[in-house]
Amino acid sequence: MIERQQTKQRMSRIVKHNGTIYLCGQVCADASKDITEQTQTMLDKVDQLLIEAGSDRQHILSATIYVKDMAEHFAPMNAVWDAWVPEGFAPARACVEASMARDVLLVEISVVAAEK
Repeated sequence: MIERQQTKQRMSRIVKHNGTIYLCGQVCADASKDITEQTQTMLDKVDQLLIEAGSDRQHILSATIYVKDMAEHFAPMNAVWDAWVPEGFAPARACVEASMARDVLLVEISVVAAEK
């Protein structure tokens, strides 16, 4: 069975199937901020959605992170990420440089997690 939550015409924010949770791409709360704050508020949104879906950070299976400028933003983004991921629970991860939907966005994440 497929369960969709917070569904709009273009996407669902959460999709659940056979105990697996898929989150749509998440961006920061305030795009006027620097990469550190954009990353932190983006991860805060992931936390909220995971709780809503019946999961948490320790159950993240994979994450794909899109960074606007790897040379400039990779290290500070990773510093926030490393502090956020619980020790011993690092998911499979890919990180790529990508154009963003809006020019002021510096980072976006897509997450797949298991239900608790």
